[in-house]
Amino acid sequence: MEYSNAYIESFIQPRSDLLVEMESFADANHIPIMQLPAIEVLNQMLRIQKPSNILEIGTAIGYSAIRMALTLPDCNIVTIERDVERVALAKDFISRSEVANRITVIEGDALEVDVDKNTTFDAVFIDAAKGQYMRFFEKFSALVPSGGVLYIDNMYMHGLSDLKLEEVPRRKRTMIRNLKNFSEWIMNHDEYDSTFFPVGDGLLICFKR
Repeated sequence: MEYSNAYIESFIQPRSDLLVEMESFADANHIPIMQLPAIEVLNQMLRIQKPSNILEIGTAIGYSAIRMALTLPDCNIVTIERDVERVALAKDFISRSEVANRITVIEGDALEVDVDKNTTFDAVFIDAAKGQYMRFFEKFSALVPSGGVLYIDNMYMHGLSDLKLEEVPRRKRTMIRNLKNFSEWIMNHDEYDSTFFPVGDGLLICFKR
């Protein structure tokens, strides 16, 4: 059964002027941010989990970091972004929010950034280069203790993940191949209970046993 967008959006609470501004800015400048239905599900899962700290891979303009921090008033968030212009935008938007003191933005490639191996995160949110999800997961899941959760967005990749590889545009085949390989790998991983939520562009939630 399919539901209309109007019906789905009737469950979404109004956002602050800053968040609406960020949504409009992202749309006008073709900057991908998490779709509203998906971030509502993510935030509800976070309310249930109640993490005290979150690592985000892929800051973009800081939208999801702010949304998560607003949802969890006692949570601190570290977020990593490699695009210099987006880092500047994120820092500006975050500085204008009421949660700026709980969000730390790190500029750099997440695969190259050194993270203290003695640091742990209750949750990791991955929303960066889709073709690198396996590498992101392998690097940062080590920082998540038993009982922690990894949340991964864009698993559906606008429908491309549902196509046969030869049906995918050639320029995106490597990315989709990597994404499909990651999907199969994590769903068969004996250390995680993983569930795919068909919301937004596809949200994967992986509970670490």
